[in-house]
Amino acid sequence: MRTIKIENREEINNILKTCKTCYVAMADENVPYVLPMNFAMDEDRVVLHSAQHGRMWETLKKNPRVCINWTLGEELAWQDEQVGCSYRVKSKTINMEGTAEFIDDYNEKYRLLQVFMSQYSPMAFKFNRPAVENVGIILVHVDHLSAREFGAQAVTPWNKGK
Repeated sequence: MRTIKIENREEINNILKTCKTCYVAMADENVPYVLPMNFAMDEDRVVLHSAQHGRMWETLKKNPRVCINWTLGEELAWQDEQVGCSYRVKSKTINMEGTAEFIDDYNEKYRLLQVFMSQYSPMAFKFNRPAVENVGIILVHVDHLSAREFGAQAVTPWNKGK
């Protein structure tokens, strides 16, 4: 089994659309901090939402640089059942590095909340003014993106990658 780089943007978008949680890593000086979060994609930007206070909010105010991970799949596979080093977890992962921006504009926050909800439901949602004003919206601009498939079947003349 091997690791394959995923370069097809449609496949990357499908992974993002299928995932329900991402893991956002940040650093407060030399202290790393990771949070599982719900998310949505707004073109090539990641939409996150939270309270407008707390450890994450304060950390990102000091250092807006983040790394976000998405992982899809957890199937255990092996080449030889008796050889521990041949075991792999079949999965597809995306790692993204970017810069967080806090969104304060009411209309943009409202729009991004609609984008956010479209990740989880096809329904059209409305939000009241206090809900929009009190939620924290963070938009992460992507600086670097990489995607990989782990535990892929090696392509040989006799299996054609099946």
